[in-house]
Amino acid sequence: MLPYREKREQLMGKIELFTDKKGQTRFRLKNATGEPILASVPFNKTTTVFTAIEHVRADAGLDERYQRNKSESGYSFTFVTADQQPLARSEVYTTSAARDQGIAVVKENAAAAEVVDKRVP
Repeated sequence: MLPYREKREQLMGKIELFTDKKGQTRFRLKNATGEPILASVPFNKTTTVFTAIEHVRADAGLDERYQRNKSESGYSFTFVTADQQPLARSEVYTTSAARDQGIAVVKENAAAAEVVDKRVP
């Protein structure tokens, strides 16, 4: 049996930095099994993306940071700043309950998620 700390570290999500097809920096939060649950908007500067990550980490537990969306294709959420600027969006879920579970996973994982830089130099 693993000690509590080791077990907890294995269950944590990760925030991956990557460069999109247009050359802009983005991040995605992945859950403990490696599935993406939140993907950022594009950023032109590395410092801006790190600031956005810190906003997500600091405010993940605040319910008012999640805009719950419904469209013809399904349910999703957008993580927003205090002034309602979008920082990241979720995948599309088939039910509102699944979307709400996605929000719960972000709340659980974002604050302690390890940042992994997947950008190619």
